[in-house]
Amino acid sequence: MDNPGANAHIHFPNRFRQRLLAGDTLIGCWLSLGSPITTEVLGIAGFDWLLLDCEHAPNDVLALIPQLMALKDSPSAPIARPSWNDTVEIKRLLDAGVHNFLIPFVESAEQARAAVAATRYPPQGVRGVSVSQRSNRYGDVKDYFKRVNDQISVLVQIESRAGVAAAAQIAAVDNVDCLFVGPSDLAAAYGHLGNPGHPEVQDAIAQVQAAAKAAGKSSGILAPAEADARRYLAQGINFVGVGSDLGVLRMASQALIDKYRANNAAPLAPQY
Repeated sequence: MDNPGANAHIHFPNRFRQRLLAGDTLIGCWLSLGSPITTEVLGIAGFDWLLLDCEHAPNDVLALIPQLMALKDSPSAPIARPSWNDTVEIKRLLDAGVHNFLIPFVESAEQARAAVAATRYPPQGVRGVSVSQRSNRYGDVKDYFKRVNDQISVLVQIESRAGVAAAAQIAAVDNVDCLFVGPSDLAAAYGHLGNPGHPEVQDAIAQVQAAAKAAGKSSGILAPAEADARRYLAQGINFVGVGSDLGVLRMASQALIDKYRANNAAPLAPQY
């Protein structure tokens, strides 16, 4: 018998995907600390999405599950970035309850199709079938296997010269919902390591955005500096990461101690 509470747990339909396909402005934050408590706190803030990073952070499937649990009652949609465009890793994240993916370092339409296929059950894809897993409430969601393919969002990350050159072909792939620029890697690929503001890099970003727009897809970018984020939003990039848990903690903690240290004075001695 189907549990009437199951659909509330599984978040069908995927409202985040609906908004992404509609081109809504979606503001989010990167989560790199691997802490369910930090994730839960940021889940209260009201971001449209939160990115759980497995590429450049100490996260894996087991680490992500408590963070997904921490966001169960949050208005923020969790997105996972696997460490690579790997069918097995994506399968495990799907079974753990991830419905939104940012796939790193996609350079061709073929790689984009592989990413989409990894998130879909046959015949639309190649996702392996586990009858009972966290994603289907351990077998408690009616018609899960028939419905879930349309509930998965796939965002692909463009962060190389080859990716920029193939952006139009990548954007044309069915069920690629967004082209997302990785500005740091893209800057490195163009010979401007540490300088994503270089005109050549900015031109490449504009090319990716134009390819997404021509295909009727969303475009996205990570822009922790407020001036950059506002400029990208004004340009029409609608999916923007404006900071990270690590960055917020680092800057806020530095600002806090700086208030008590005048002119770079030595650390305050403890008072007993």
